[in-house]
Amino acid sequence: MTATLKDHASRISAQCAERGANKKIGMVSGNFNVVHPGHLRLLKFATDCCDILVVAVNADDRLGVLVPAHLRLENIAAISYVDYAFILEDDLADAIDTIRPDLIVKGKEHQELHNPERDALAAYGGKLLFSSGDAVFSSIDLIQAESERPTSNFNLKSSANYLNRHNIRSEDFSAILDRFDNLNVLVIGDLIIDEYITCDVLGLSREDPTIVVTPVLEQKFIGGAGIVASHARGLGAKTSYLTVCGDDHEATDGQKKLEDYGVEVILARDPSRSTTLKQRFRSAGKTLLRVSKLKQHAIEQSLQDEIFDHFTRLAANLDLLVFSDFNYGVLPQSLVNRIAAYCRERQIPMVADSQTSSQIGNIARFEKMLLLKPTEVEARLAIQNHDIGLVAVAEALARKCDPEHILLTLGAEGTLIQTTHPDKSAWMTDRLPALCASPKDPAGAGDAMLVSASLALACGASIWEAAYIGSVASGCQVATVGNRPLSIDEIRHELGVL
Repeated sequence: MTATLKDHASRISAQCAERGANKKIGMVSGNFNVVHPGHLRLLKFATDCCDILVVAVNADDRLGVLVPAHLRLENIAAISYVDYAFILEDDLADAIDTIRPDLIVKGKEHQELHNPERDALAAYGGKLLFSSGDAVFSSIDLIQAESERPTSNFNLKSSANYLNRHNIRSEDFSAILDRFDNLNVLVIGDLIIDEYITCDVLGLSREDPTIVVTPVLEQKFIGGAGIVASHARGLGAKTSYLTVCGDDHEATDGQKKLEDYGVEVILARDPSRSTTLKQRFRSAGKTLLRVSKLKQHAIEQSLQDEIFDHFTRLAANLDLLVFSDFNYGVLPQSLVNRIAAYCRERQIPMVADSQTSSQIGNIARFEKMLLLKPTEVEARLAIQNHDIGLVAVAEALARKCDPEHILLTLGAEGTLIQTTHPDKSAWMTDRLPALCASPKDPAGAGDAMLVSASLALACGASIWEAAYIGSVASGCQVATVGNRPLSIDEIRHELGVL
């Protein structure tokens, strides 16, 4: 027999009575097709504001529902922040009037919209709060609070439900990876040399409170857009790389290493800049200090023309163009616009990443891409909103620059996938957890995801298949220290399709 609203209200009241007098009830409602980090943040905020957190999961007949109600209810009920959850078959206003929560919590993106809960709450003095949760708390603590700590390096079991939701089989991955060999790819963006200096700690200086170290090992790796090109080649695609760099030995060494990886390299030399060098001083598996030697001014018009001429020569047989932008001046907006217009006219798929760390970038300047892969911070900077929830962030970014797909990376919280429904009527959202349980070095995780997911899309994979391949590639990258090109064999191994 289906429980009525009065039944739910009675059970909630009983929980309140067990915990003592004057306990505050909070309530959240929604579809919850997939429980992603944005939901966890909202629920965490809500539980901090009340004593009993009630979650109403919308019934199957509500707009936007994609997963059966009993499965969505199981997911919500398993979250430690939730005290009581039920399937909402009735009108939300009736549920509020019957349960009488002290407060209802909604994402901040709803604050300026019509909120029917407001009138129902006003009838008895309840409050409506808006917050999308704090994005600053420890992501690792939040995710691990909901599951046991994995014992192996890759935690693919955590994504089994994702594969089932999208009817993905291992043989599907095998067929996609087989097609990588047929792709012609061009990567355009900044060349960066990453130098890892491993040190022994000698102790604390007696003159001042400074740690004294001595270097014991120095290693240089290709970074920036160069490693994106190296990944593409390692995964099997015929790959060209177009960049601007200094007239120095770092550029020469970088070119040689790229060519050793099998990448066709086209360098435009700029005597006004040095090739970007990023040094990491590390000890006992931790980074002690980072030092960056770089120039950030935009390349002059003559160099833009040179880059565009090289691009048009390579574009005739191109299957995919990758903008890998680190915002050190190699891709000024005027050059991006010229190249993008050329690609759109000839229907060449484009993907983009625009990284923001110590520098300032704007992923939204890459319009009408097949795929964008920002971090949460990069997406929020692009839309200039740090308050709304994760799904709303992805939707706002999509409205601003109109990509087909977005992979919003969240570090230890995994990846949020946003795409349009096939009939263009609504957004579709899903999430993947971070698959590497024991990351050693986060550098390059986004680059690995960008290129592997993009190659999959260029081969005709769905965004769900592409995102999974990208997550596996990202996990492979962070499992080792330093940027090393991916290989198709390690991806096959982790996917179990060797």
